[in-house]
Amino acid sequence: MTEISFDDFLKVDIRVGTIVDVAEFAKARKPAWKVWVDFGAEIGIKKSSAQITAHYTKDDLIGRQVAAVVNFPPRQIADFMSEVLVLGFADADGEIVLLQPERGVPNGGRMI
Repeated sequence: MTEISFDDFLKVDIRVGTIVDVAEFAKARKPAWKVWVDFGAEIGIKKSSAQITAHYTKDDLIGRQVAAVVNFPPRQIADFMSEVLVLGFADADGEIVLLQPERGVPNGGRMI
């Protein structure tokens, strides 16, 4: 593992947002959802491709707060432009479990 400085860590802008919409992503190579996340007035609604179909249905996701990196450059995934990276951890089977605050916080809040 490569060590980084605290200043390097501060360059990664991790914010909390609420998922406001979810759609199937049939063109993704691996099963994924298209998600739209509201990060509040400063950042707005951003979209992401998230490979989280094993543990989450559309209904599970709407209204759920998640953590995401908001300052990576957009990435084209099939015909969809992913603007943020929703964060999670792999479970014992390699399926993603979302990283989220343990209680509600204002959308757009930065991880500190």
